[in-house]
Amino acid sequence: MTDRADPTLYRFSPGWSDRPADGSDGPVLVVALEGWVDAGLAASSAVTELLSASTITDVAEFDPETLIDQRARRPVARLVNGVTAELTWPSLRVQAGRDGTGATVYYLTGPEPDFRWRSFLEAVLDLVERLGVRMVVGLGAFPAPAPHTRPVRLASTVPPQSAGLAARIGFVQGTIEVPAGIQAALEMALGEVGIPVIGLWARVPHYVAAIPFPEASAALVDGLCAVTGLVLDSSTLHAAAEASRRQVDELIAGNPEHGEMVRRLESSIDSEEGNLFGLPEDDVPSGDEIAAELERFLRGEGP
Repeated sequence: MTDRADPTLYRFSPGWSDRPADGSDGPVLVVALEGWVDAGLAASSAVTELLSASTITDVAEFDPETLIDQRARRPVARLVNGVTAELTWPSLRVQAGRDGTGATVYYLTGPEPDFRWRSFLEAVLDLVERLGVRMVVGLGAFPAPAPHTRPVRLASTVPPQSAGLAARIGFVQGTIEVPAGIQAALEMALGEVGIPVIGLWARVPHYVAAIPFPEASAALVDGLCAVTGLVLDSSTLHAAAEASRRQVDELIAGNPEHGEMVRRLESSIDSEEGNLFGLPEDDVPSGDEIAAELERFLRGEGP
């Protein structure tokens, strides 16, 4: 272990051996932590699908007593006829799976830490080094003025050292300031030590941001494959997206005002010339408007 990480902050799972040989250039680490913006449950649903499609092995677990506020993220009790049969505690961990070619993929999942962010970053850097990770990809989603009748587009965030990766996906034009999640801090820390890293963000139609939107999850999986070369199956998510789109169509059809809103969004995005939000330049939300929208979403006030 390097001397930068607190050795008590995480531990390897029993029987785990470092760097499994799979013939690839090195494994990819996918990061999807709960607590920051995840409109349409896009990132969490994408990772759930990927984990269910592979044989998963526990790699390492972080100390929840040190990193997590148990009153803010309470354990879940399962009651059977008044008897507390099980108590499930929040878990922040790394697991290993395989893609379609047998290449190793690591997944960092669980609640975003409440405490000791800098120590947590040092521990993740230590894990990345010990596991021989070649690239780190974060997943997320935000509510945006986009219609559900058009393909979900992705935006990326990267540190300066990984700017070349952003060109493969696209990014926010101009300068904005928004509250940062642990993913932003992790991107900066990884960039400083020379590990390629990119955050993929699906823009979810703002009017469906509070319900599952599987098309955004499918877009994240496809984007993950595009930037890493991994072979991952998104067909189940695409099938769910078709059913979800039909349901939203039915809801929109019953409200003329909503139908007009969707038509305006379609017109805007169809005439888009490259800006992230799919709107003419005069209509692109300001940084303050975007930040306020994200903050309202995170507080549960809806788009």
